[in-house]
Amino acid sequence: MADFSSLYAERLTTAQELAARVENNWLIGMDAAAAQTPTIVSAIARRAAAGELSGVRVQTLLDVYPMEFLADNSLLGRITSEAWFSGGGSRRAINSGYGDIIPNYYRDAPSLIRSGYDYDVFCVQVSPMDKHGYFSLATVSSYSPAMIEKARRIFLEVNPQQPRAVCGAQIHISQVDGLIEVDHALPVLPAGKTDALSQTIGGYIAEQIPDGACIQLGIGAIPDAVGAALKAKHDLGIHTEMFTDSMVELIECGAVNNSKKQIHRGQSVTTFAFGSQRIYDYIDDNPGIALMPVDYVNDPAVICRNDNMISINAALEVDLWGQVCAESVGTRHMSGTGGQVDYVRGACQSCGGKSFIAFTSTAKGSISKIKSTLTPGAVVTTSKNDVDYIVTEYGIAHLRGEPLSSRARQLIAIAHPDFRDELTFEAKKRGILL
Repeated sequence: MADFSSLYAERLTTAQELAARVENNWLIGMDAAAAQTPTIVSAIARRAAAGELSGVRVQTLLDVYPMEFLADNSLLGRITSEAWFSGGGSRRAINSGYGDIIPNYYRDAPSLIRSGYDYDVFCVQVSPMDKHGYFSLATVSSYSPAMIEKARRIFLEVNPQQPRAVCGAQIHISQVDGLIEVDHALPVLPAGKTDALSQTIGGYIAEQIPDGACIQLGIGAIPDAVGAALKAKHDLGIHTEMFTDSMVELIECGAVNNSKKQIHRGQSVTTFAFGSQRIYDYIDDNPGIALMPVDYVNDPAVICRNDNMISINAALEVDLWGQVCAESVGTRHMSGTGGQVDYVRGACQSCGGKSFIAFTSTAKGSISKIKSTLTPGAVVTTSKNDVDYIVTEYGIAHLRGEPLSSRARQLIAIAHPDFRDELTFEAKKRGILL
């Protein structure tokens, strides 16, 4: 039997030593959220700040750790962020002109990685090695398998507080070029504030979801409110991009048992997890949670294989055509496309499936999110041809297959009352209302 402990000891080192191996113009890859390696990247950033490195690029998805290079514009040209989907730090860097964004459908990231990128190192935070020499990638599968294939080296942060996902991606010690040991709590996502408006919207959507449906929820107050409203349902299933706290609650209360799914019956399927410590504890050694690569999980052709597939996502604004902007405020970058379009299309192709884009009718209480035309510079996330249901606290508009005049009337009816006359005037001026 191989002595994996000796291989482990040979590869064990410090963050400073791993950073010392990095050379100019390296491309460094990381995956989503809690799987990122802040200790290693911080050591690399210190070398860049000291003028020892230039041209280093670091790819992330939904960065959640406070990493110095994302907050220091003086490092532009030395170490630069490229986000597949931005978090707080990369969002600030992009809007401040020293970070970059890779436009993509999340499902396509693995194929784009395999065809377009050669990584000098893939960095990932993992659970401790098991007796067979394997490390669990814990909270992600995502595009990690693609980065592992394309990386010349693999650096690990081994954290005993990472869960061991028994049905998820693995790395063997023989694949690893260097590792460090850390011991810190994983980042958590603060719970969204579920107010009366969110509860109203959640209630509207829950009325449209039958027992036995398969659900995908995003993050925030409205998806949390939908989750709360679904607790009285029966035999629900989960097939989702991101595994969230509201899903744990639905499983534990018995509303979700995955018994009616057409594929992966008995398992909740996801590609990464992020939320509270409760999620990480739930994943640990749990065969009921399957973390699978995103090019499978988010493929609309896979999503639609479950009947009554329901997707719930958010928007920043919607115009009278039904074009959905979910990633910018005008020209100001906010996030990315992620998997919204994947699940809109997958749900609409599912037998009995429905897709909901949900949001409160106003921003800051004074700006309508339903607009005659999108704000100049706004990024279209979900197209007019894909959109299905739009939901606000004033009701539900069903747009899919409807003519423009019907779409406009329905959207105006669920806009905030203070803006309905203005929207009607604009629609008539443009010849939309027949």
